[in-house]
Amino acid sequence: MKVSKLALAMAAASAFSSLVCTPVQAGVLPDVQTNSQWYQTDKNKLNEKQQLANQQKLTKAKNVILFVGDGMGVSTLTAARILQGQNNGKMGEEGYLSFEKFPYSAQVKTYNVDAQTPDSAGTMTAMASGVKTDVGVIGVDEDIERGNCATVAGNELITALELAEIRGLSTGIVSTARITHATPAATYAKSADRNWEDVSDMPAQAVAQGCEDIATQLVNFEQNLEARFAGTDVDGIEVVMGGGRRHFLPKDETYNTLDARSAIEGDRTDGRDLTQEWQQKYADGVYVWDRAGFDAIADDAQRVFGLFNESHMQYEADRGNDLAGEPSLSEMTAKAISVLDNNDTGFFLTVESGRIDHAHHAGNAYNALNDTIELANAVQYAIENTNPEETLILVTADHSHVFTIAGYPKRGNPILGQVVAVGQQQPTLAADGKPYTTLGYANGLGFRDLGMETNADVSYSDAPQTGRQNLAGIDTTTPGFHQEATIPLSSETHAGEDISLHAMGPSAHLAQGVIEQSMVFHIIDSALELTK
Repeated sequence: MKVSKLALAMAAASAFSSLVCTPVQAGVLPDVQTNSQWYQTDKNKLNEKQQLANQQKLTKAKNVILFVGDGMGVSTLTAARILQGQNNGKMGEEGYLSFEKFPYSAQVKTYNVDAQTPDSAGTMTAMASGVKTDVGVIGVDEDIERGNCATVAGNELITALELAEIRGLSTGIVSTARITHATPAATYAKSADRNWEDVSDMPAQAVAQGCEDIATQLVNFEQNLEARFAGTDVDGIEVVMGGGRRHFLPKDETYNTLDARSAIEGDRTDGRDLTQEWQQKYADGVYVWDRAGFDAIADDAQRVFGLFNESHMQYEADRGNDLAGEPSLSEMTAKAISVLDNNDTGFFLTVESGRIDHAHHAGNAYNALNDTIELANAVQYAIENTNPEETLILVTADHSHVFTIAGYPKRGNPILGQVVAVGQQQPTLAADGKPYTTLGYANGLGFRDLGMETNADVSYSDAPQTGRQNLAGIDTTTPGFHQEATIPLSSETHAGEDISLHAMGPSAHLAQGVIEQSMVFHIIDSALELTK
């Protein structure tokens, strides 16, 4: 007997309908899905972001704070986020650094004009000026010849900080690195070589041709800017805080401060004491060099110049060992905001966590991650102590590092620990029969087991370690543990992949997609209307 096609279709439909006990209606999801913590958490976060985005349709800002985590690549963010959570008794992976909650973000391409993998001088110049340039030069375009003073003239760029000064805003620079180091220097200096931090670092020909060292350019910032632009009247940078005291002092032990590490602290061979010159220029200014001086800065201070170390400031984990005491990045950020917000016109502040980069170069994840967490703390202070309707906060990096998160560790496994697989209690063994850590480096100095040593730079005392090490029984979570490296080098290197940009406040919506690093300047410009 023949069965019609219609009958077969009806039978099939009937059979299918009997299998679907609860018909799915449009917009309705099963309870097992909507009751999930993941589903609810993300839905709530989406609602928060939508509300925040609706509040931030403004494009004009009164203030801009640019946070730069030097060397803070995406793998660093991920590992720091996990460590932050684990430090707080959680599994870690589910957490967020303060700025990762911002409503807008972008991927940023970091290459320099002449380099696939960049350096900080070229990358920060791009962010500060809107123009990409070569490796190793500061505040000048790609037509410069590195190390040739004669090529500077005519190739100088103007930075967001300089434009903010011309617009009448207050300005500030904060860094845990030397304040004359590449990233902070790119906000105010023009130099054919990032290493010309003081006159002793410069070739005689460059000095004879009239090029100023970077430290001198900082102290002479006001007069230099006014000389470049006729009719311009600015009042100079209101807040400068960081390390690098040696570049401002004469090479004479009588100028040593009480926490000098070297027999002769100063490096300058021209006999100038630039700290004294700054104080003579700014009678309303306060110069400080130690914790006591920092704590004594009055709430109504108008101008601050702080140089808290002979070279770079301490790693956050090592800060308690400083001879004269140092403020944290969060504390310097707080002080800078309190000084700068006295200007009703507004302010532009750059804050660099410079030692994330240095810890990575030393092959020490512990300090790199802890300094990243401290940067997140500084950002959180800025969030809580500025008006989101009038302050644009940007958080980014200048470049990444060859820092990896690898293996198959189980959820909640100590991020600084050895890999322990899902369902296991003992470390996973590699093909060579040895355990290995979740975190590692593609190149660098390699393995060190320095126990509770909090100064990552101690690793440079020994030659690079080659080959695999037997980590059995070694506590890899201690401050002094330095991860293994695949390729032995005298220092770990930067990496060339994109980094992230996080934004909240007026004009934050411009931080979207994949962008050139020079776009950061244009976002700042849009918010503050610097070039209008």
